[in-house]
Amino acid sequence: MFIRTFGSAVFGINACTITVEVNVSGDGAKFIMVGLPDNAVKESWTRITTAFKNNGRDFPRKKIVVNMAPADIRKEGSAYDLTIAIAVLAADHQIKNTSNIEDYIIMGELSMDGSVLPIRGALPIAIQARDDGFKGFILPKQNAREAAIVSGLDVIGVENLSELLEFFNGTSDLEPESDLSAIDFEQAASDFDLDFADVQGQENIKRAMEIAAAGGHNIILIGPPGAGKTMLAKRLPGILPPMTLSEALETTKIHSVAGRLNDGKGLVVHRPFRAPHHTISDVALVGGGNTPQPGEISLAHNGVLFLDELPEFKRTVLEVMRQPLEDRKVNIARAKFSVDYPAGFMLVASMNPCPCGYYNHPDRECSCGSVVVQKYLSKISGPLLDRIDIHIEVTPVSFEELSSSKRNNEKSTIVRQRVINARAIQLERYQKREGIYCNAQMPGNQIKVLCAITDAGNNLLKTAMQRLNLSARAYDRILKVARTIADLDNSVDIQTHHLAEAIHYRSLDRENWSG
Repeated sequence: MFIRTFGSAVFGINACTITVEVNVSGDGAKFIMVGLPDNAVKESWTRITTAFKNNGRDFPRKKIVVNMAPADIRKEGSAYDLTIAIAVLAADHQIKNTSNIEDYIIMGELSMDGSVLPIRGALPIAIQARDDGFKGFILPKQNAREAAIVSGLDVIGVENLSELLEFFNGTSDLEPESDLSAIDFEQAASDFDLDFADVQGQENIKRAMEIAAAGGHNIILIGPPGAGKTMLAKRLPGILPPMTLSEALETTKIHSVAGRLNDGKGLVVHRPFRAPHHTISDVALVGGGNTPQPGEISLAHNGVLFLDELPEFKRTVLEVMRQPLEDRKVNIARAKFSVDYPAGFMLVASMNPCPCGYYNHPDRECSCGSVVVQKYLSKISGPLLDRIDIHIEVTPVSFEELSSSKRNNEKSTIVRQRVINARAIQLERYQKREGIYCNAQMPGNQIKVLCAITDAGNNLLKTAMQRLNLSARAYDRILKVARTIADLDNSVDIQTHHLAEAIHYRSLDRENWSG
C-alpha cells in the first residue's frame, strides 16, 4: 500500500515542506530509503523498528521503500522518525483511518521506548505549515508551546508513539495546544529583574546608556575593575523599547532553530542579552558549522551583544563582526547552498584601560608604561572601533556614594519611557526608508540633511576636532549621537549643547589618549 505523510526541513530561519512517500509491498523483506537523506535520517530504521517492538507493534517484514521529496534537498537530523513511522504503520494497515493523515505536518525524534523527543525549528515549521494550508502540526509535547504561537493552526503535542496511533485510530482525542497569541504581550515584555535603580552613582554612564538605547548606538565602556561596567551593561535591555510582535516572532524563530527553547517556553518576549566568554571561536560568534547554525550575533538579534573585556577576544573573532555590524545580517555559504541569519544587534563592549586596569584611576597608580597601554588598546582595530558610536570612561564610585542612605536612583521604567518617546520620533523620521529604524542606522548620505547644525555648532565641532585631536571618523558618529540627544530633548534642531555632549562620548578617538 502507498501512503504519503508530510514533514519539514529548516534552512536558516525558514522551513520547506518535505513529502515522505512510503510504499509497502509483499515481495521480500527489505528497507530502502531515497531522497538525499543524511546518516541520521538513514539510522531512523533502527530507532523505528525498536520503538515498534517496545510498543507492541509489528514492523512489516515486507519490502518498504521510503522516498523523501523534493529529492534534491538534503534531509538532515532525526526529526523525521515520527513522520516515517506513521507512514509505515499506515501503509501496513495498522492505522485504520488514513484519510486525515495528510492534513498534518508530523515531526519528532523517536526514542527506543517509543517516546517522542524534542526537535529544533518548531516555530518556522509551524509558520510554513499554516502558509501551506495544513490543518495542524503534530510534534513533541516539549515543543508545543513554541509552535502554538502561530494562530490558525492546530498544534498537537504528543509524548509517545502509542498516543499518536490512538489519535489516528480514533480511540482517543488529543487537545490542541492553546493559542498563545492572547497572552498579555506588553505586560510580559515589561517585567525585568534588573533595574538601573540598583546602581549607585554613575549618573553620567547611565545617561550614556540611555542615549545608546534611544538611538540604537553601539557603546564601549572603558574603566578599572569593579567600576560597574558589567552591572550597567546587564541592565541595558530593561531600558530598550519593548519588542513588537513581529520582532518577537523573528527572535523566537532564531532561538528555535538553535534549539534554545526546549525548556517549554513559547514566545521570546524580552530582548536577548548575549554575553559570550572571550575564549569564543569566530564560528561560534558568527555562526556556521557543517550544518549551519546561528551564532551569538544572531541569537542577540533585536537585543544586546555584550563583549566583556574586549581586548581579550581573539583578533580574528572581533574582525568577523565588522560586516554584520554594517549589514545587520550574516551569510553562511557552503559549496551547494547558503543561508542568511539576521544579526541586527546592539553591541555593548567593556574593557580595562590597560593590562593592570588602573590607567587614569583617581586613587591607584598604573604599573603599565604608555607604550604598554597603547599596545593594549591597539588590540581593537580601527575599523571595528569605527563602528562604535559612543566611548565613555567609567570611573570608580566613591565611598560616600556607595554608603549613602539616600537611594533616589531613577528606575529603568522611567528611563525606558524617554527612550520609547525618542524612538517614536525616529520611526516617524525614517518611515519612508526601508530597513532604517533608528539614528544609528542612518545612511551617510543623509547625515548632512538630517543632522544639520548651526554655524555656532559647526565652529564648536571644528574646535573640538582640532583641540582634542579627534579623528576624522568621529565626525559622522558625533552628529548621529547629537541627533539622538536632540530627540531625547524632543528638539527638532541639534543645539550646541547637544553637540557638546556628543563630543564628550568620543574618548578613544582622542589622539594619544594613552598619554
